[in-house]
Amino acid sequence: MAAKHELGRYGEQVAVDYLLAQGMQILDRNWRCPDGEIDVVAQEGRTLVVVEVKTRSGQSHGTAFEAVTEAKLARLRLLAVRWLGARHRRFDAIRVDVVALERFAGDFAIRHERGVC
Repeated sequence: MAAKHELGRYGEQVAVDYLLAQGMQILDRNWRCPDGEIDVVAQEGRTLVVVEVKTRSGQSHGTAFEAVTEAKLARLRLLAVRWLGARHRRFDAIRVDVVALERFAGDFAIRHERGVC
């Protein structure tokens, strides 16, 4: 379990570095409330971006992107509203993105899907 947790934390850092390189501003990481957790809360222009990060070291359980279910996406939409309520900030739009990382031969392949729901 510790190795899986470390892989996830490392993957989240890779994702944050990637998002910063794409010009996004990171507003929060691992934000929690009673309804769940948001891996990364970012801002791109006037858009609030809620980011789910999935990291896999292989595809024996499917791809990292496939691990993000419709139920998870629905929860992320709810969590975006909760985050906004706790911060009292305004944005023109809200978007849910998925950053899926898969490790092959020691390197990570990054797949960033914008506005998945």
